[in-house]
Amino acid sequence: MTDEWTGGRIVDWGEADTEGPPTVAEWRPVAVPAQRPEFGRDGDEEPGPDLEAVAYRTTLADPRSSDRADERALLEIRGGYGRMAVWFNGTKLGESDPHFVPARYTVDPEPTNDLVVACERPDAFAGIRATDEVPASFATPGVRWNVDLEPRPATFLRRVKAHPRLERGERGEGTDDPRGEIDVEIEIDAGTAVDDAITLSVRPEERGGGATMERIPVTAEAGERTTVSRTVEVRDPSLWWPRGYGPQHRYAVRAKLGADAAERTVGFRRVERDADGFLVNGTRVRARGFTRLPGGDPEADVRRALEANATLVRARGHVPSQALHEACDEAGLLVWQDLPASGPEFAARLSDADEGDDVIERGRRLATVLADEYGHHPSIACYGVQDEPATPFDDPVGSGFTGKLAVRYRAWRTAIDRAPAEAIAEAFPGDVPVLPVAGQPGTDPDAAHLFPGWQYLEATDLSWLLETYPSLGEVVGGFGAGTLADEVDPASVPGLDADAYARRAGEPAASREYQTRTLKTLVETLRRRECGIFAGPPIRDAAAGGGMGVTTAEGEPKPAYEAVSDSLEPVQAVLDDPPTPGDSVGITLCNDTDRSLEAAVGWRAGDETGETTVPVGALETTPVGSLTVPTDASAVELAVEAGSRSATNRYSL
Repeated sequence: MTDEWTGGRIVDWGEADTEGPPTVAEWRPVAVPAQRPEFGRDGDEEPGPDLEAVAYRTTLADPRSSDRADERALLEIRGGYGRMAVWFNGTKLGESDPHFVPARYTVDPEPTNDLVVACERPDAFAGIRATDEVPASFATPGVRWNVDLEPRPATFLRRVKAHPRLERGERGEGTDDPRGEIDVEIEIDAGTAVDDAITLSVRPEERGGGATMERIPVTAEAGERTTVSRTVEVRDPSLWWPRGYGPQHRYAVRAKLGADAAERTVGFRRVERDADGFLVNGTRVRARGFTRLPGGDPEADVRRALEANATLVRARGHVPSQALHEACDEAGLLVWQDLPASGPEFAARLSDADEGDDVIERGRRLATVLADEYGHHPSIACYGVQDEPATPFDDPVGSGFTGKLAVRYRAWRTAIDRAPAEAIAEAFPGDVPVLPVAGQPGTDPDAAHLFPGWQYLEATDLSWLLETYPSLGEVVGGFGAGTLADEVDPASVPGLDADAYARRAGEPAASREYQTRTLKTLVETLRRRECGIFAGPPIRDAAAGGGMGVTTAEGEPKPAYEAVSDSLEPVQAVLDDPPTPGDSVGITLCNDTDRSLEAAVGWRAGDETGETTVPVGALETTPVGSLTVPTDASAVELAVEAGSRSATNRYSL
C-alpha cells in the first residue's frame, strides 16, 4: 500500500449524473490507515465537530508483472468508516457500507493510478465513536484498516466464506458424537471463460490430522461472476474450547481454482446462556475480562487481556477488524461483539415515530451482515445490540442510606423502550446468545453497567446493589474508576467523568491508587457472588492523558492492571471486604476451573500468619475462615497452592 496520502473535508459531492470525485476544501497530508485522522476543518489542528465527510487521495502503481499479460488487479479497501465511495482514475467504482465488510473492485490499472476514497460519517450506527467515551476524532470518516491493490489471475476466487455448524453432541454425552458441517460459498470472477472445478479441502490446523477433499464444478462466461456453494461434513470434529477448558481446535478451509487459492479458518463450538452464564459445548464456563474501546492495536489489546488472566473481551459499541477475533480464536478468549449502536441519542432515534422503523430495519440488516462476516470465529460467544440507552447517573450520587435511596429513585424513574433492540436482536442467527440491551440500573438491561464507587455509592456497596436488583448480577457489561496523568485537565479526557474524578481522587497519584482499590473490590465481589459473565474496565485508555482503562493509550500498565490480573487468577483467595487495621475480615476461595480442587490457603499481615487447607468444587466458591488485621500491618497477602497452580493476592493498607 502507498505511504503517501492527502485528505480534505468534502465541500461539494458534485452532480449526481457526473459521478466524478467530490471537491474538497484543501488537500493536506494525512496518514492512512488511521484510527483517528489528525486533520481538521479549514486548517484547524483538531477535527471539527461537523467534519461529516472526508475524501482521501493517493496514487497506486500497477502491481502486475510485465511478463503476465493475462493478469488482472483487485482493489480491496477494509475499514472505510461510514458510507464509502471509491473512484479509480476518475471512474466511480461503487459505494460500500458498513465499514467492516471489505470493498472489492476488479480494475484494469495504468502504470500509475489515482485513487480517491470518500467517506461520510454514519447517520445512525456510529456506535461508541459518536459518544464522549472516545476522542471526537474517532468519529472522523476515514479508512481505518488497509487499502491494497494486488495482482490476480485472469480467473480468480473473489470471495470465500465458510460458516461452521455443530449439529449435536457435547462433552459427556457418551456415543452421541458431534457432527460438524461447514457451509462454504465461493465467488468466482471469470476474466476468461471457465469450465473447470474448484478443489475444496478441509483439514485440522494441527499437524497429523486427516483432511477431506472434494471438487466443485464451475462454469462461467468471460466477464461473468458466479457463485458456487457446498456443505462439507466433518464427522466427530475436534471442538474449540475457551482457554482453561480445553484446546482451541480449528480447521483450515482451502479453495483452489487454477493458479488461485484462498483459505479461511473456522472452529466448531456451541454457545448457550442461562442465568448462571455461558455453556460452551455443554460445559459451564466462567467469562471474566475487559471491555475494549476503538483506537488501539487489536492484537496488542488481546495480548494484554490474556496476560491479565481474562477469558472474555467485549468489543463495546464498535466492530473492530477481524484481527481481534483471529487473535482470540488462537488464544481461547471469548468475544462479546456489539453492534455499533450506543448512547441516548441513538435510543431516541430508535423510538422516534418518524424514523424509528427505518432505523430498526437498518439495524436488522446490520446484524445479519455482522453475523455473516464474523460468525465463523469460534471465539464469538454473544452479540450485543444497544449500548447505554440512558444515563440516569450522570449527576453524582453520594453514599450511605440517602445515597441508596437516590440510586433506587433514579433507577425507578428511568425507563426505555426495549422493543426496538429486541426486534434487531431477532435478526441475528440463533447459534450464539444475543444481549439486546446493555445499560445502567433502571434500563432493564440484559447486561448491566455498574459504577458504584465512581458514579454513585461506594465500591463496597456493589453487594447491596446486587441484592436489591438480583438480575443485574447475571451479566455485567462494564464497571470501573478513572485515572489522570500528571498536568492534564480532567475535563479534556474522553470518557473520564471530571466530577467523579474530583470527588473520588482529586489528583493523579491518588487516582491511580483509588482505581486499583476500587477495581479490586468490584472484581472480587463479582467473583465471590459467582457472577457468570462480566466485562469490566477498558483494557486500554482511548486517549492520552488518562481514562477508565487499566493501561494507558500507549499500552503502559497502570497499577490497577496487576491488581486486576491477580484478582482474575482462575484459582484465587480473596478478602470479603477491603482490609482495615484492627478489624476481622473473611477469606473466600474462588475456583473458576471445571475441576474440584483441594487448596492450601495462607495469609500474612504484619507479623501474623495463618494457613488452612480447604476443598472447593468446580466453578464454585467456599469460605476459608477469617483473619484479624494487625494495627501495625502495611499489607495483607494471601497465597494459594492447588496442585500445579499457585497464586498470590496483595492488599495494601
